[in-house]
This record gives sequence, structure tokens and C-alpha cells, in this order.
Amino acid sequence: MQSAPSSRKMFSNHLSIGECLMKFVRSLLMGGAMAAVGGLAVWCSLPSAMAQKEAKSEGTKPEPKKFEFKPGQEYKSGVEWPEPKVVTPGPTSVSPPADAIVLFDGTDLSKWKNGDKWIIKDGEATAAKTGISTKDSFGDCQIHLEFASPAVVKGNGQGRGNSGVYIMGRYEVQILDSYENKTYFDGQCASLYKQHPPLVNVCRKPGEWQTYDIIFESPRFDADKKLTRPGYVTVLQNGVIVQNHFELHGGTFFDRPAAYVPHGPKAPLDLQFHGDAVKFRNIWIRELVDIQPVMKKDAEPAK
Repeated sequence: MQSAPSSRKMFSNHLSIGECLMKFVRSLLMGGAMAAVGGLAVWCSLPSAMAQKEAKSEGTKPEPKKFEFKPGQEYKSGVEWPEPKVVTPGPTSVSPPADAIVLFDGTDLSKWKNGDKWIIKDGEATAAKTGISTKDSFGDCQIHLEFASPAVVKGNGQGRGNSGVYIMGRYEVQILDSYENKTYFDGQCASLYKQHPPLVNVCRKPGEWQTYDIIFESPRFDADKKLTRPGYVTVLQNGVIVQNHFELHGGTFFDRPAAYVPHGPKAPLDLQFHGDAVKFRNIWIRELVDIQPVMKKDAEPAK
């Protein structure tokens, strides 16, 4: 019996498809079962072998080299930034800078609706009769104000030195005499009312002046009044961070859960009258506008 051709030998010699097929048929005609098996093995393995040969001849495409900066080489983004505007700061950290809108300088509350209802004396405005709202509207902003709860302590909990800063008339940073005065934590001084307690309690004694510095990012809504970005609030009380870029859950309410109600990009700032003679002074606000880069048509990141 004729021995079957070695599939390894045929593979190594890279026979053509026609030659392999002829040998396979010849083996069948000669009645050699072993030859048939061997030929079939070669026939089945041939496409794979040829594919390997073709891939070897063509070679694999090299991956693009990753750019590596040389030590000491300067990175340039290719972004053209406009020059930041020069703003003269106030003489102290609590003084209004040159671009601030002064809402109360100690003389009058003419920039507020119902401002004539409050008591102004010795450069201080004392809450009375009703809350007040700014005549102008604001969106993203930086707010500074100083407040003092009554020196003579009356009441406790929420009934002691209660007021509030309502940003856009909806999002309250609580004002309360929380010096040795227990109440629910998400309602104490510097809380985002019913949403988040202050990180720490840094309240001064009743009657002493305190500061709020608030950075507010307004929520965004699309044309269909759908929320596209939540609001964020950062608060410093007496120079200490008490709210760190907190994501608002919506409006702050006493009688229902927080929820967003669609509104415009700007709205007035409110100061609450809650029945207590809380004093205010040195109130100013700055509108925040991001710097927009200008890309050159031919600008590319440095390589």
C-alpha cells in the first residue's frame, strides 16, 4: 500500500491548492484510507497556512508611536485665552472689590424692594415687618454680607436669631443664632435649609458680627424646562468653609422635600424676616462670568 503523503511535508513545501486536491483525489482512487485522511488534513489546514503566509508577507501594521515630551520641554495647549480683566480689590478681604454691586453700604436699602420697611441706624439694617428682595436679578454670583443676631437672647431652636439668605429667592443659606443653641442640624446656622448641615459650627456669640461669603452656581434648564445641570453652593462663615461646593437637590422648603422648579437664568436675592431683629451690614454681590477661550483655526497642541 502506498504510504500517505505527509501533511507536515506538504505544508512546509507550500503546495498549491490544485496540487493538494489532485493528491487527495489520487489517494482516494488508490483506495488508501490512510492517504485520504492525510490528504484531507492537508486540505483543511491549507487555508490557515496560506493565511499565515500572507500575513507574514504583508506584516502587521505598526501602532502609531505615542508622543513623549522631552525633559524640560514646554507644553503649549494651543488655546488662546483672553486677558483677565483687572479688578482692584477692596482694602480688606470683606470690602467690596471694584466690580462689585454694593447692595447695602450702611446708608439706605434703595436697591431692595420693601427696603423702607427695615430699620437703618448707625450703618446697620435691622430686619423688621417683612422680607426684602433686590430690584436687580442675578445668576452665578459671589455674595458677601455681615449679620448679627440679637445680643439679648430670647427663645431657642428656630426661634432664636432666625433669618435667611435666599439666593434666586429659592435656595436658602440659613441664618440662626446657633451659639450653644440646639436645633435640627440641617436647619442650624450656615445650613442649606433641610438639605445639608454646615460642615462645622463656627458661630460667634449672640450680638457679635459674623460674615458669609457665598459662591453660587445657578442650575441650568433647557428649552423644555428640563434640568440640565444642578445648582452648587459654597459657603464660608467667618472665613471657614462650611459648605463645600454642595450640589443642591432643588429649592429649600420647610413643608416639602427639595425639588427643582424651572426658572430663568437670573432672579432676585432675598433676605428673610422671621420675626427676629437680625442686623445686617456691608452687603455686596459680584456676577461671575467664565472666561471663554478663542481657538485659532490653525492652533494645535504642542508636539
